Amino acid sequence: MINISESAQAHFVKLLANQEPDTNIRVFVVNPGTPSAECGVSYCPPDAIENSDITLEFNGFDAVVDQESAPFLEEAEIDFVTDQMGSQLTLKAPNAKTRKVEDDAPLADRVSYMIEAEINPQLASHGGKVMLQEITEEGEAILQFGGGCNGCSMVDVTLKDGIEKQMLAAFSGELTGVKDATEHEAGEHSYY
Repeated sequence: MINISESAQAHFVKLLANQEPDTNIRVFVVNPGTPSAECGVSYCPPDAIENSDITLEFNGFDAVVDQESAPFLEEAEIDFVTDQMGSQLTLKAPNAKTRKVEDDAPLADRVSYMIEAEINPQLASHGGKVMLQEITEEGEAILQFGGGCNGCSMVDVTLKDGIEKQMLAAFSGELTGVKDATEHEAGEHSYY
């Protein structure tokens, strides 16, 4: 479920040495499965563990995860990196905002998951986002752009050279194309 690097495990052991005996860490997601999902790590004293919690054993400590957060922490990674800027703990949880779907899920579910997990995080740096409206009988994914993408002069390049290439590669033989259904207008609501 969660991969914690050797350096992060050593960092947690060092931090936990200054806590009450038998204190572990808790990894959680606030607002899981929503665009406002946030991941976190906190201390978890023994009296804060619920019967329904999942306990993951690591080198020198346990990581405790609540049942609600568990599916959204699939493929999560915690690392402790040191560079010229200093040291920091990083937590990457690609499934926090949307639950991972199975490989045999309907195509629309798999495309929507890809949009939430891979494409929207890229568009977010420009205040943009995209949603799947439908998949046509011809196998075309019809997308609706929003936020900073609406009215952006680069939306066609983003669609054809970025999103469409990424989706056609991921869903080869299932998708035949990707189209934009957005009425793009420049104005106050636009990013540029």
